Amino acid sequence: MPELPEVETVRRGLEPTLKGQTLVRVEARRPDLRFAFPPRFVERLEGARVTSLDRRAKYLIAYLNTDEALIMHLGMSGRFSIVDERGVLAFDDYAYDTGADPKHDHVVLHVGSGAKVIYNDPRRFGFMDIVSTSTLEQSKHFANMGPEPLGNHFSAEHLAQALATKKTPIKSALLDQSNVAGLGNIYVCEALFRAHISPMRLSNQLTPPEIRALTEAIRAVLIEAVEAGGSTLKDFAAADGSLGGFQERFDVYGREGLPCPRSPVDGTRHEPIQRTVQSGRSSFFCPTCQT
Repeated sequence: MPELPEVETVRRGLEPTLKGQTLVRVEARRPDLRFAFPPRFVERLEGARVTSLDRRAKYLIAYLNTDEALIMHLGMSGRFSIVDERGVLAFDDYAYDTGADPKHDHVVLHVGSGAKVIYNDPRRFGFMDIVSTSTLEQSKHFANMGPEPLGNHFSAEHLAQALATKKTPIKSALLDQSNVAGLGNIYVCEALFRAHISPMRLSNQLTPPEIRALTEAIRAVLIEAVEAGGSTLKDFAAADGSLGGFQERFDVYGREGLPCPRSPVDGTRHEPIQRTVQSGRSSFFCPTCQT
């Protein structure tokens, strides 16, 4: 599933086409995705103007001048593509092939400029919803969500307070969206490696220096991933069809059996990267330098 950097990459790709534009026509080519579309889905969108396109955790949010917001989630295989006013699959001055089968084009947003934004989802694990902007933060999607890891409300102090009574492994605690919003398996593995913390450590046993190091590592790895356009694993592609590049910088994720990228210290020889399963998800780590 696309994580925060991938969703932010998609948001940046879609923003120039959607922001400030009126949705002149909306095609919903089926009644549902993972869930049924909300009542009067097409009617509530057509004629509305997109005032801004934001991201919250792994969700895209198109704010409308009707005091409602269109919430979009990519699921496992959802992707957006842009067709410009010339009918060319494009982004800026370049055209790309997303590789998506048109039979899975489930939602099409036609905007006032003549362009259209196409949502394609072969597995239909994504979904769309419309909620009032006044109740957005209290909606079922965001009511119990923690702070954005790249926002001002995320800090070592917040993380320490969130972990203080948690007796679960730190890997599981970081994947809990009520503690930190938008973190997923890939970037938690990478952040824990950078902070020298084993994914099996109990959350309430981390020291203040470790929590500070972890907070900094989370921010750093996410910033780098966003700059690289996210990570391409299986289905992810940006709105222009291009693939993310951060997977080429992984230190531990997917590197089971390979050498630890850190140089040995004091002659200590690192063991190869190991993989374990926690709550049904793979955790990759160096057993020597993550303790």
